[in-house]
Amino acid sequence: MRYKITGDNLQIVTIELEPGEKVYAEAGSMVYMSGNIHMEAKSRGGFLKGLKRKLVGESFFMTEFSSVGGTGIVAFAGNTPGTIKAIELSPGKEFLVQKDAFLCAQETVDMDIAFQRRLGSAFFGGEGFILEKLSGEGIAFIHACGDFVEFDLKDGQTLKVDTGSVVGWDSTVTFDIERVKGIKTIFFGGEGLFLTTLRGPGKVILQSMNLSNLATALAPFMPRETSGGLT
Repeated sequence: MRYKITGDNLQIVTIELEPGEKVYAEAGSMVYMSGNIHMEAKSRGGFLKGLKRKLVGESFFMTEFSSVGGTGIVAFAGNTPGTIKAIELSPGKEFLVQKDAFLCAQETVDMDIAFQRRLGSAFFGGEGFILEKLSGEGIAFIHACGDFVEFDLKDGQTLKVDTGSVVGWDSTVTFDIERVKGIKTIFFGGEGLFLTTLRGPGKVILQSMNLSNLATALAPFMPRETSGGLT
């Protein structure tokens, strides 16, 4: 499978499929495809996995794409301005990403729902209680708001991050939440009450802008409904 990621902050990934190769994606993420691409909705992993996805707000069905009669192309993009990243997976390696970060993957990659194991991370982490776990063998593509910054943390190396700015991390990375120290810093620092603490070893991907901050920045410019209509 060959692919190309194009664009800056409105990226799109175009995948070239040979006969016998398949990729699957979240419903609604396909932008265009050649005429010989076959598209079919499937509940990947069976009914129970599909039901679990549905219960946490994801799609029950995933859309599977395959090429018929020669090489074909299919392209995917996220639903917000942001970045696409290819994650290479191998047996025994797992990568965790924030909810809704999964875009598409080869059929040999498994995407499952995971949950925060630490209460502090679950209740105060910007990623929330629900995560997506990528495993298996092959390439998966993730998408999130803003630009990406990557770190390869050594064993014991610690990185403190603004809550909500973490896109994904290797399963070997310890993820937790700690309270900001100092009353003055809490009330006047402008960074909130909590910081995300990541401890290596493993890869960490951060985003320069998260969706919550983007929505807050755009809110003053959105039309508002009044008794006389929209303003």
